Amino acid sequence: MLHKWGAAQRCAARNEGAKSNKQAIRPCVARLSVRSALSSRQICCSAIEQSAAPTLSRASSNGSSSGVVAELDEKQEAEQQAVAADPVLAYNLEKNDWTASSLSVVVLGASGDLAKKKIFPALFSLYYEGLLPENFQVFGYARSKMTDAEFRDMITSTLTCRVNARERCAEAQERFLKRCFYQAGPYDEPGGFQALSTRLGEQEAVKPRANRMFFLSIPPNVFLSATGNAADHARSKSGWTRVIVEKPFGRDSASSAELGRGLAQHLAEDEIYRIDHYLGKELIENLTVLRFSNRVFEPLWSRQYIRNVQIIFSENFGTEGRGGYFDQYGIIRDVIQNHLLQIVALFAMEQPVSLDAEDIRNEKVKVLRSMKVVAPEDVVMGQYRARGKLPGYLDDKTVPEGSLTPTFAAIAMFINNHRWDGVPFLFKAGKALHKRYAEIRVQFRHVPGNLYRDKQGADPDAACNELVIRIQPKEAIYLKINNKVPGLGLRLEQTRLDLQYQQQYQVELPDAYERLLLDVVNGDKRLFIRYDELQAAWDLYTPVLHELERSQAAPELYPYGSRGPLGAHYLAARHNVRWGDLADDADDE
Repeated sequence: MLHKWGAAQRCAARNEGAKSNKQAIRPCVARLSVRSALSSRQICCSAIEQSAAPTLSRASSNGSSSGVVAELDEKQEAEQQAVAADPVLAYNLEKNDWTASSLSVVVLGASGDLAKKKIFPALFSLYYEGLLPENFQVFGYARSKMTDAEFRDMITSTLTCRVNARERCAEAQERFLKRCFYQAGPYDEPGGFQALSTRLGEQEAVKPRANRMFFLSIPPNVFLSATGNAADHARSKSGWTRVIVEKPFGRDSASSAELGRGLAQHLAEDEIYRIDHYLGKELIENLTVLRFSNRVFEPLWSRQYIRNVQIIFSENFGTEGRGGYFDQYGIIRDVIQNHLLQIVALFAMEQPVSLDAEDIRNEKVKVLRSMKVVAPEDVVMGQYRARGKLPGYLDDKTVPEGSLTPTFAAIAMFINNHRWDGVPFLFKAGKALHKRYAEIRVQFRHVPGNLYRDKQGADPDAACNELVIRIQPKEAIYLKINNKVPGLGLRLEQTRLDLQYQQQYQVELPDAYERLLLDVVNGDKRLFIRYDELQAAWDLYTPVLHELERSQAAPELYPYGSRGPLGAHYLAARHNVRWGDLADDADDE
């Protein structure tokens, strides 16, 4: 280390002496990096040695080498921070020329809950953070009659600023609202979309190129008609057009394929952004970073060291008057087939060739195509019932009488490839459970020939290492390890190496929709679902969904506010697995 530092000082001194020869220094600076600064300086030394040699003694004698080293470090660090802060540079995306372009964001279904609760607040947050171009406008489109002023009043109450950046929030909201407009019209007729395009053109006239982005926050039964009219009658004629499609993407393989063919009649695949908001969450975005940039994890990421993987999604509330929509899909279609399966695809994929969207999505598709089709015996369904004053699912007046739709499901899946063969991937998702959280739990195998097995109690599973990635709330990553309790004796206990995001970073994390909307603006499709990827996911679940519906399988009842049906524990035990969240619940209590 001393040798390297001495070499670095000598190189810096040569740099100082060679200031007059800028051609020699510039390539040296360009090759520097934060992580390999010392070795890079050594390499650069040889490049400038001849030009710098005559002045080396002067640089060494005047003690200016440290200043040059600091200057090089600061310059390189600033360059890397600029790249990291700009997703266009970080992911090598095509750069938009906003000096000659405008951006129009059209939200179809602007009067709905999703638009009011998520989309408009996310757009305002991006505007407030300075991440949208100077010339942009937001248009709401829906069947409800509304003026621009009424539309602005409707969304005003939904706009909030970051907790850690509230300066001039009211002024920012006022400026944002001036950019918001509304157009009423039907989804299945071209007239409303033609009027919308005319109004968009009036706002876009200040720039020669107009880019348009459509968000379909509408019921599935009007997806195709709305998309067709938007693409045929409101498409940008001078810039790009991008359409964001919100789930559900059908109910099975056939309906999903029909939707895909319908979209393809009006849009190219690179214009379609199938959004799964769970992929925009911070800990999911960090999943590939955790694995592929940390040497300690990559060798362990296989069947040799991992005993099972658990993906858990728990909500502590029921349908609460929204059962009419939920009853058409159920928990498997609503959560497991999309959110949780997408997480597994990212978790289990091989390292992609690059961070380009297509390279990442290619690897995800390989995982999905390697998975075993779900069998009925690997599925446990549940439905919550009333508990005291808490209503049951069938008490929801919007739910059909006698519905067998599951509000809970536990499923075991397997990936038939060389890395994951024999490792159970267990999914658990439900409504009206004891608390709200979502997490990934990676349980490692037992230590072979463990020297301390007699010190760790009768249950060897309790002593296994476990990596937990808590997606929400209170985002965290922690690793359970066995540790000696301080003292003169020899007593072991399991403890955590714990990264709590709120404590470590002390910033408010962006909402998933903020990240995904910005990705659409930048043309980044890494976190969006490709058509063949969607079909591969449906192919895994369509047979079991049809069989459960054909057989009229009755879900197991569980009390509102409980941990779910007992069948989930029997399913895990059949695969020699114990749900890891139960132990953590006991620790928290």
